[in-house]
Amino acid sequence: MTQSLHPTAKKGFSLGAKLYQQVRPSYPQETAIWLQDQLQIGENSTVVDLGCGTGKFLPFLIQTQAKVIAVDPVIEMLQQLQINYPTITSVQASSEQLPLNTDTIDAIVCAQSFHWFANLDALKEIHRVLSPTGHLGLIWNQRDIQVDWVKALADEIAPLEGDTPRYHSEQWKKVFEDQSLFKFERLNTFQQIHQGTVEQVVSKRLLSTSFIAAMSVAEQQKLKARFEQIVFDFTGLTAQDQIGFPYITYAYHFQKMPIEGLKRVYL
Repeated sequence: MTQSLHPTAKKGFSLGAKLYQQVRPSYPQETAIWLQDQLQIGENSTVVDLGCGTGKFLPFLIQTQAKVIAVDPVIEMLQQLQINYPTITSVQASSEQLPLNTDTIDAIVCAQSFHWFANLDALKEIHRVLSPTGHLGLIWNQRDIQVDWVKALADEIAPLEGDTPRYHSEQWKKVFEDQSLFKFERLNTFQQIHQGTVEQVVSKRLLSTSFIAAMSVAEQQKLKARFEQIVFDFTGLTAQDQIGFPYITYAYHFQKMPIEGLKRVYL
C-alpha cells in the first residue's frame, strides 16, 4: 500500500478491518524458522512489518524476540492491531515515505501486502532504511487451487478482481527487473490447513478480500450464499460444518545490495 493507496484497498480494508482480523488464516509454524534462518532476525534485530494490516503476522516476528515496528497506511487496520498488540510500536505511514532513519533496520517483512506497493519508489525507500546487510522478506498465503472446490471458488471470484493488485497475477515481480537494489536469494514454500466452519474459513474469509469487502452488504450476502453453495456442491458440507481450507505459503528472501552493485537482478 502506498501513498497513492489503491481505492479498493482504501475502501475494502477500512470497512473490513474487523472481519479481516477475525477470519484470515495465520501462517505455518515453519515461518518462524524462515525468519530466523533466512532473514537472520533475532533478539538484537529491529524489524519492520510493512503493510502489517491487523497484525496477523506479528506472532511470528514476536517469536524472534526482535524489536518490531508495525507500519500500515490504513488507520482502521492499525486500530485492530493495537487492540491485540498494545505493546507493539505501530505507525501510520506510506511505503514510499517511511518515518525511519537510513540504514537502521535489519529486516523488512511484507506479509500478504507487497503486491499493493510493488513500485520502484517503495523499493528505494525500503532499501534506504535497511542496514547495509539488511534483508527483505515477502510472504503470501495462497489458496491451493489444486483442490477442486478451491479452484471453483477462485473461478467464481476472478471476474470480480478488476484492476486490483493480486499476488497471483505476478505483476509485483516486475519491480525487481532491471534494478540494482535487491538480490533474490531464495523461495521457500510451506503448506497449511485453515480449520473451522465453512462459514468462518471459507465464505467469510472470502468476504474479507479487498474488492469484495468494498462491495455493498447486499452484494456480499449474495456472494456468501454462492460461496457456500459451491462448497456444498463439491463436498456436501453446509455453512456450519467443519472444513479444512488448504493453503500454500510462498516466502521470498531478498538481500539488500550496495548502490554500486549489479545493474540487473532478475527474480
